[in-house]
Amino acid sequence: MDRRVFMRNGALALLAAGFGGVPHFIARAAGNRKILMPYKKNKVLVCIFQRGAMDGLMAVSPYADQNLRIQRPTLYMSPSAKEGGMFDLDGHFGLHPGLAAFAPLYKEGRMAIVHGVGSPNNTRSHFDAQDFMESGTPFNKGTSSGWLNRAVGLLGHKGTPFRAVSLTSAMPRSFYGDNEALAISNLQDFAIQMRGNPMGANLAAKSFEELYDQTSSELLNKTGKESFDALKMLNANTIKNYQPANGVVYPASPLGNSLKQIATLIKMDIGLEVAFAESGGWDTHYNQGTANGILARNLKDFSDSIAAFWKDMDAYQDDVTVMTMTEFGRTVHQNGTGGTDHGRASCLFVLGNDVGGGKVYQNIKGLAKEDLEDGRDLPVTTDFRSVFSAVADHHLRINDDRKLFPEWDGSRLNLMKS
Repeated sequence: MDRRVFMRNGALALLAAGFGGVPHFIARAAGNRKILMPYKKNKVLVCIFQRGAMDGLMAVSPYADQNLRIQRPTLYMSPSAKEGGMFDLDGHFGLHPGLAAFAPLYKEGRMAIVHGVGSPNNTRSHFDAQDFMESGTPFNKGTSSGWLNRAVGLLGHKGTPFRAVSLTSAMPRSFYGDNEALAISNLQDFAIQMRGNPMGANLAAKSFEELYDQTSSELLNKTGKESFDALKMLNANTIKNYQPANGVVYPASPLGNSLKQIATLIKMDIGLEVAFAESGGWDTHYNQGTANGILARNLKDFSDSIAAFWKDMDAYQDDVTVMTMTEFGRTVHQNGTGGTDHGRASCLFVLGNDVGGGKVYQNIKGLAKEDLEDGRDLPVTTDFRSVFSAVADHHLRINDDRKLFPEWDGSRLNLMKS
């Protein structure tokens, strides 16, 4: 096979070494001629994990509770411009100025905020809490699948190889399982990891050119040209020359880049239904800051990236819902180094035209010491599964909560439009 033809027709870098060939579901899908035909618009759920535990009490602050001012003498903020300039949401909660891009989405009723949300497991370990949230089984470390992988399996129809895509360098725990999923670190570089074979799950992704150099002619003969037909679905020129709608400029950050690539995949109509991205740096033990500082910079990148993605979606907004999550929150009381330590509940954001937005969904009693968990933390009053199931069930038409979240017998939070 001519090298240039191979490169032109491939369009993806497959992590073939260690798999013994092209992953079976890519090859199988390529044999179906339907894969090359245009697809109707899919409903797409985009999940964003804020790794490190975002301080929900500062992102969406219950500023009207004077106990917060007492507990956070130098970190307290309010809607007063003099004290930080938060956006007043409802006379009780304020939106951090770093989240300014969310304010119009909230006012338009497209964005809902859920506060006091988290896991019933009280671990303060980042690793364990993330693992439990992504598996969806907060008291069972032995669960082999992730909740988003199970969601893919419950969609009830066949999909393309690009049905479930994570814009990360490694497969997230959420996508572990029997249903096919891809981890693509960068579309332009065509770097990809495949899960589904233990030998290849944690190998470093290789470029398409490296794959060609290291692949034997025997492997090429084994896979055959049709094995790569599916890869033509990702058009290299489309990716390279992608222009966001409405003059949108994404932040030049990992999250901004990931969401731009998700937008590219959605507009290519190649069958994307569940997408995953992540944002790091939320562990603010030191010098957290208020209107300025580490947290403020993270919040600005976070909201600007999501707002850019939403504006870019424009004609696709009826088909897209965005949901964020973080493993736990921060302590109510600030620590001695101007930061906050590992806590319990935080908040999350849900954006979409099918969302009952313009509201903070919460059951928080207050921040008096007697109302706090262990006298220090905002208690979890909304189980994360009640939010995840409400969004996935409504947007993706999944109606089996017991399979989506084994061992859970709770009820969905009523935050989606009927």
